[in-house]
Amino acid sequence: MIKTKIWVIVISLILTVSAALSVIIFTLPKKNVVAIYSDGELLREIDLSEVAEPYTFKVEHGDGFNEILVERGRIRVSFADCPDRCCVNYGWYYGGASPVVCIPHKLVIKAVNSQKDDFDVVTG
Repeated sequence: MIKTKIWVIVISLILTVSAALSVIIFTLPKKNVVAIYSDGELLREIDLSEVAEPYTFKVEHGDGFNEILVERGRIRVSFADCPDRCCVNYGWYYGGASPVVCIPHKLVIKAVNSQKDDFDVVTG
């Protein structure tokens, strides 16, 4: 009878500690860092979770450019002078598995550490 009470107490303690650690881990602020590449060269990394005020900047490539808009938690190509503008039509990027790509300007925006989608592969 005493052994049963000890096991109940031990298991209760383990479950309580597990629940407390889960709450702590899942409530920690997560970083959402994206990297911006032009022609394979890293231009900058931005932690979207730490953006205080929205801002824009240009990435020039040859005689063309992309204008990038950054807000807290998201980023997008707001304007591009390439012919198809697929990168503009992509919309807001939150750091998921599928990067934003502008092929004519060789621009790539992708997540460095994605907490929303932890996938190795994207399928159609």
